[in-house]
Amino acid sequence: MAITASGLYYATWLDVVDDTNLTIDLGLETHKGALFTDTVAPNFGTDTAWNVSPYDANETSGGSWSAGGIALTGTTLSDESGSLTLDATDVSVATTDITSAMGYLLYADAEADEAIVLVDFTSAVSTVNGTFEIVWTAAGSGGVLNFDLTP
Repeated sequence: MAITASGLYYATWLDVVDDTNLTIDLGLETHKGALFTDTVAPNFGTDTAWNVSPYDANETSGGSWSAGGIALTGTTLSDESGSLTLDATDVSVATTDITSAMGYLLYADAEADEAIVLVDFTSAVSTVNGTFEIVWTAAGSGGVLNFDLTP
């Protein structure tokens, strides 16, 4: 049981394109990112939402980083030679007390908490009254998430 990779949530994205007609507006600035420890075992094929198993336990928060996460801001969508990229302002929260954050779950807070993407930090990160920061790669290098739409 561990976070071993970043990934998009199949159930969410299938519901966007099938007759369920789920709407995920990646440009919204109401999406939140919650932090989870390595005891979460993501299943990108079946997991559906924040606050639903396995994301109903093992969330890490503290200080200025509230349970339920921090809103993603400065979102932009761009087309980079056939790849659709979501980029955003880097996340930086001062005076946090975070214990062993291993992954960041971006979810649609205004849209039934649907899981969008999990970002694997590769190694656990902790803070004690410090700044927790996530620096997104440039849009041309992947941003927060990237859909490669070229054959």
